[in-house]
Amino acid sequence: MNRVVIVGASAGGLSTAEALRRAGHEGPIALVGEEPEPPYDRPPLSKQLLGGHWDADRLALRSSAELGALELDLRLGVPATGLDQQARSVLLADGREIEYDALVVATGARPRRLPGTAGIVGVHTLRTLRDALALRARLGPGMRLVVVGAGFLGTEVAAAARGLGVRVTLVEPAPVPLAAAVGEQAGRFLTGLHQEHGVELRTGATVTEVLHAGGRVSGVRLADGAGSDVVAADVVLVAIGCTPNTEWLADSGLTVRDGLVCDEYCAAAPGVYGVGDVARWYNPLFAAEMRVEHRTHAGEQATAVARELAGTGERRPFAPVPYFWSDQYDTRVQAHGRLRGHDEARVLDSDPARRRLLVVYRTGDRITGVLAAGLPPRMLRGWRALVAARTPWRAALAGPSAA
Repeated sequence: MNRVVIVGASAGGLSTAEALRRAGHEGPIALVGEEPEPPYDRPPLSKQLLGGHWDADRLALRSSAELGALELDLRLGVPATGLDQQARSVLLADGREIEYDALVVATGARPRRLPGTAGIVGVHTLRTLRDALALRARLGPGMRLVVVGAGFLGTEVAAAARGLGVRVTLVEPAPVPLAAAVGEQAGRFLTGLHQEHGVELRTGATVTEVLHAGGRVSGVRLADGAGSDVVAADVVLVAIGCTPNTEWLADSGLTVRDGLVCDEYCAAAPGVYGVGDVARWYNPLFAAEMRVEHRTHAGEQATAVARELAGTGERRPFAPVPYFWSDQYDTRVQAHGRLRGHDEARVLDSDPARRRLLVVYRTGDRITGVLAAGLPPRMLRGWRALVAARTPWRAALAGPSAA
């Protein structure tokens, strides 16, 4: 292996380049990014940046000097448009081609949009720095924000907006927000935080139309089991999930199925690897394909792929316990493991007044996940260890100290 091309210049792509250098790779590394900005951190977009606590400069993952020390062929603002595996080359939007000996696909994902909203002023999605700055510029005291989709992104934006004095309505088709991701009990706990802070919740409702006057958003029309009505809005945020950026891989011969399909070593083909939100890889710890859209995971997967590329030591399947966190007002929620698709979610501790929650998740006959708020870090690490050890459910319920 000599020349490595990494397509995607966010956290996963940059982390891969850094891990390669740490592993002793001295050959050329090209880092190709669609956005013109140098690599920056995305989680603060919906938290510190949107809430006005940070300026954009604080999001930079590395300084100019640190990037320079990596000696990268940095190509920003130029997305990849095609891949020729036989020629081992990536086609860029500016018409140039870049050849590789090894390729890392780290192109992330993009927000889904509501049909018929293109060009309407005041309708936003949130994925990039420019998205966050545009949304923040429209939020202020007394403004009316409708958030379509009460997942983690939508609820984080709702929390940040309330801190700015914005009037917020959360619209969610499910009866309990976040229930699909973390179960009904945890979903109700998190929903309660928003109700305490004055967020209006419209559950069991779908948006049938985004209304506008003179090209500027004025509200949304909702439908539920009782009929339809209109919620006025100055700003609408659409937070209904993401689609992996794999279009540029069409006709490449790689398998794409809700992401780039990879094996347990994160390889999609000989010499081609996936990292981050775009990668659907086989996780042997859970015996399942997974695609994880979380910052910590991208860094861990980047390190694993760099180890594969460097060929140092014995090959090891990438079998992590995925981790994510979410800040909701003054409460940080943390989770380890695979929560979706569980057979049971059991609440072991719940005290909303003290912002404390502990839920463990069962799939089959073993513990596969844990979600907590207000739990000491040492205890949370203990629950994570039970997940990593494939601990049987009955033994896990006794807690980390007993198991």
